[in-house]
Amino acid sequence: MLLFVCTLFLFVFMAKSESVNEMRLKRVRAHLKKINKPSVKTIQSRDGDMIDCVVSHLQPAFDHPKLRGQKPLEPPLERPKGHNSSDESFEMIQLWAESNEVCPDGTIPIRRTSENDVLRANSIRRFGRKIRGVRHDTMSGGHEHAVAFVNGDQYYGAKASMNVWTPKVTDPYEFSLSQLWVISGSFGNDLNTIEAGWQVSPELYGDGNPRFFTYWTTDAYQATGCYNLLCSGFVQTNSRIAIGAAISPISSYNGKQFDIGVMIWKDPKHGHWWLQFGSGVIIGYWPSFLFSHLQTHASMVQFGGEIVNSGSRGYHTSTQMGSGHFADEGFGKASYFRNLQVVDWDNSLLPLTNLHLLADHPNCYDIKSGKNNVWGDYIYFGGPGRNGGCQ
Repeated sequence: MLLFVCTLFLFVFMAKSESVNEMRLKRVRAHLKKINKPSVKTIQSRDGDMIDCVVSHLQPAFDHPKLRGQKPLEPPLERPKGHNSSDESFEMIQLWAESNEVCPDGTIPIRRTSENDVLRANSIRRFGRKIRGVRHDTMSGGHEHAVAFVNGDQYYGAKASMNVWTPKVTDPYEFSLSQLWVISGSFGNDLNTIEAGWQVSPELYGDGNPRFFTYWTTDAYQATGCYNLLCSGFVQTNSRIAIGAAISPISSYNGKQFDIGVMIWKDPKHGHWWLQFGSGVIIGYWPSFLFSHLQTHASMVQFGGEIVNSGSRGYHTSTQMGSGHFADEGFGKASYFRNLQVVDWDNSLLPLTNLHLLADHPNCYDIKSGKNNVWGDYIYFGGPGRNGGCQ
């Protein structure tokens, strides 16, 4: 009798678990149908990514009620004054483009989201979003930073070049990134940010490749915003760069350095925030109506690195930031940002004034700044994570 009851209980438990899994899979597939738009061509990358060429006005942004039925805007003819394409970064190649296949005119390349991508997330609702409660003025929620920032003025954009690495990420729910932040609002629930750079995120992408990414939020990472094109928000206009796709080549320790340029600026004519990447290529824009405080201007700009320390092992993570080496090691060894600039009210690129440095845990990840005639304002930053001084 006891054996029968135990067997029956086990059968009911397994049936219930199977039913829950089936329900979750149905929700995952419904979500994928929403964000994976019909394509006119698909390109397979050697890293396993599938790149869908989607008609530009059918991309996820146009699911937004305020964009429905419209088409992407043409890039602004005027870029910030002082912009010089001759000092741009190297001509970046993404892995998917190595085959020389391209998306047709009138389409944009979108990295296809797989079932496994969504299943790795804690929930479908949180898929493609940063963890709630992240702050950038101090350490919080397991997120640790080594950043340079300016505040106390009105900013209409920022520009910098950063070298690309493959930092080791030791936990599947941690990440390591190097990015530029454009910020407005308080560091409470009204925080507005626009972010762009490169990141290694096994949870989001399923591997350890550095990938070009974007992010935005208007409520401190609670219910609005997302990475890349995983929700209605960022409008892509470029047909050659896939946001979320792997970057190639990458820097090597004591070897050749490869960096990417990122510029974000507010178009004075229409008020939208535009993104330029790599060798002067305009990627697209964040419509101004997405934001509250950033509808007018930013109040802070940050440059640097961020990692997640999940604490899953009971001690500090060994996830690396940047190159995995401290700032003092300098060029060819440490991660850097060079030619840091901000955009002012007159749509002019200017050098930084009153630059501040912040390292949440300097024994784990640190930062130092400098200035010269070639690089202008620059920073070195990063570190190995857990070590003798970082436990």
